[in-house]
Amino acid sequence: MFVKLLELPDDSADVARLKAEGINIRRIRPYERSVLHRFVMNNFSEAWGDEVLSSFNHEPASCFVATHEKKIIGFGCYETTCKNYFGPTGVLKDYRGRDIGKVLLLACLRALLEMGYAYCIIGGVGPADFYTKCCGATLIPDSVPGIYGDNLDRG
Repeated sequence: MFVKLLELPDDSADVARLKAEGINIRRIRPYERSVLHRFVMNNFSEAWGDEVLSSFNHEPASCFVATHEKKIIGFGCYETTCKNYFGPTGVLKDYRGRDIGKVLLLACLRALLEMGYAYCIIGGVGPADFYTKCCGATLIPDSVPGIYGDNLDRG
């Protein structure tokens, strides 16, 4: 999907509501690499675990986390698979439907805008309607499988 970064919605009310619920959205810290990697490997996939590790190749790290009671409950990365790409991202099932994914997405998109990008790519899209609703993303015709067409067998 394709996202215009120049007109991102204001999510400050969502951020404030989540903070009042004890949920914080912040950039991951370098010394939390192992915690994030374990979280992604245990709750999502090995491939995503590999991708989040590459977020630490950037300074600052190109990954935001949602935390609750000092535990990671969600994450969102950018520039881990390709330049100017958003993803991977995920939120624990028990925390979905509370706009955590939306706030993580917008934090990452704002970081890409601050890097000087005017547009961004969301690769390997799952919930297309979510991205359209949250940030006005549009489908890119004939983009599947894109960069994901020649993946190594993990078996």
